[in-house]
Parts: sequence; structure tokens; C-alpha cells
Amino acid sequence: MKVYTLHIRRHGLDIDQDLVLVKEGFNLAAFLLSVIWAVWHKMWWVALGIGFSSLILNLLFWAVTPNPIASVALTVGAAFLIGLVANDLRRWTLEQRGYADFGVSIGKTEDAALSRFLDKSPDIARDLV
Repeated sequence: MKVYTLHIRRHGLDIDQDLVLVKEGFNLAAFLLSVIWAVWHKMWWVALGIGFSSLILNLLFWAVTPNPIASVALTVGAAFLIGLVANDLRRWTLEQRGYADFGVSIGKTEDAALSRFLDKSPDIARDLV
């Protein structure tokens, strides 16, 4: 079972735009394609920060020691850290956009977790379009 946090922007909801579930734990997509993942989720400042930090980190590293193996290790390590905090960055971005954290739900899939949450919260389910 996976754990998800549920974020809702407002009542009188459109389920596709105002309700977001974010999985807890490591984010493989952010690990593999961090900037593209951030852009996909419209997290512009996060994408800019990741890209700029990666560029500066690699330039500084190559100025100190131009070792390609060490550079790959540094890049993989930074990508791993991004994968660890990616979902937290997504929650932060949602909070900045006015989404409220409505709690936690578990399920094998995102749809199962949403269904379980709505079964226990009929007042929110009633507001969905």
C-alpha cells in the first residue's frame, strides 16, 4: 500500500484541477529527470532552482577537479537527493498556490487512495463536480 497526501484548493471542486494527491516517499521520475519532472508539474521556481544549482555545482566541481567519474557520482548523488525531497517540494508548491492539506490516505493506486478518502469524508465528496 502507498501513502498519499490529499490537497484541495477550494470547495465546489473540479476533481481534475482542484484536488491533488501526492505520494509519500522517493520519486523515481524526479530522480531520473528532475528539471523535466518539475516543469511537467508546473513547478517553475523549483525547475529553475534545480537547473541553476546543478549548473553551478558542476562548474565548481570541474574547476576543482575535472574527474569524470567523480562528476558522475556527484550528479547521481544530487539527483538522489532531489528524488528524496521531490514530493515535499511538490507539496510546498501546492501550498503556495492555495491548496490546503486535507489529510492522508492509503491505497494500492492513487484512485484507490482517493476513493478511500472520499468514503471517509462524505462532506468533501459532496462538493466534487
